Amino acid sequence: MSPTFTSLEIRNYRLWFLGGFVSNVGTWVGRVGQDWLVLTVLTPGSATALGVVTGLQFLPFLLLAPWSGLIADRFARRRILLVTQTMLAVTSLVLGLLAVTGTAQLWHVYVIALVQGVTTAIDNPARQVFVSEMVPPDRLTNAVALNSASFNAGRLIGPGVAGLVIAWWGTGQALLLNTLTFVFVLAALVMLKVSELRSPTRRKGRGGIREGFAYVKHRRDIQLVMLLVFVLGTFGMNFQITMALMATKVFGKGASEFGLLGSIMAVGSLTAALLSARRSEPRLRVLLVALVGFTASAAIAAAAPTYWTFAVALVPVGLTALTAVTTANAMVQTRVAPEMRGRVMALYMAIFMGGTPVGAPMIGWISEQFGPRWTIGVGALAVGVTLVAVSVWLARAENVRVSYESQRRPRVTVTTVPVARDHDPHVPMPEPVR
Repeated sequence: MSPTFTSLEIRNYRLWFLGGFVSNVGTWVGRVGQDWLVLTVLTPGSATALGVVTGLQFLPFLLLAPWSGLIADRFARRRILLVTQTMLAVTSLVLGLLAVTGTAQLWHVYVIALVQGVTTAIDNPARQVFVSEMVPPDRLTNAVALNSASFNAGRLIGPGVAGLVIAWWGTGQALLLNTLTFVFVLAALVMLKVSELRSPTRRKGRGGIREGFAYVKHRRDIQLVMLLVFVLGTFGMNFQITMALMATKVFGKGASEFGLLGSIMAVGSLTAALLSARRSEPRLRVLLVALVGFTASAAIAAAAPTYWTFAVALVPVGLTALTAVTTANAMVQTRVAPEMRGRVMALYMAIFMGGTPVGAPMIGWISEQFGPRWTIGVGALAVGVTLVAVSVWLARAENVRVSYESQRRPRVTVTTVPVARDHDPHVPMPEPVR
């Protein structure tokens, strides 16, 4: 089998991948349906209302991160996912029925978004680290990248399907279609061979949440990754808002064209995920180069004069953003102790997605004050400024070494050199960041 798909040789992971793929398509159908419901049915195109909905979905990531990570480390992740995925299916069903019957109101969407946010905050750390139970350590990077490929293949197909379903039948039917796809991921969870899962050692007792913070406190390499993904996630990856506003406000398009933008962007995202699956080890320099590319491509997208030039510009935006996210995710997962992985990944996801409750309403406000184009431009500006600051820090920090490995083809390698200091004996010294 090709190195890109090597993890699919494992039965448990193959079932999880296939079930997750169908569910991911449904997730994107549901997201487009929800956004369209808010923008065209429940409000006269209110960017602020859409920003509030998005913020409510992501606020629990920030507030519940310590506890959701502890849950992922203390309890069987497969059982956690059975409960959370069922809950997400139920909330999707409720919203779909409200929309179909014409009884949906904006406050209904707010409440359901918050409930889904709480559920997803618990689901996400368990789902992120569950992959480590299905594949051996030497295939973890590949499996993480394939998960991203599945998610972005769903993004490639889902928005287009949503646009067609909304145009032909209605918004409520798109939300009900999302509900149906949860059956596949639940079936995959039931069919897994539990005896073949590599469950980590679970420690009981107090101090679990504090241990997660202490672990990250002594890992400067992980702190750097978290800083970069925080800025990217907060200011640069509010795509469900920016694409909706650009499609409707700037280019005057409808549901089909809005859905098509997500599919076009996913071409770049899916390509990035498949390329990441071929890399044997995630590296810091890949993350930094990807963020430079995102800054440039997002600036170009913000200035695009027509709908189609904007659509084309979204391909490199998706490519660079997904390369950065996949690399960062794999860096964190492969460099932490297995028994700490749930708590660290919960903090990582809180940093990455928890900024959205601040960023999403801000993006909506920026759109109404300065125009929809700035909803993308502010992301390019924020990531660019952060890269400059990080570059200065890397050049000046005493525990960072920068070297050129080849005179013919110069390539910068950034390596953090652990410094001697007193630290918790249960927390390992940082590994080199390359």
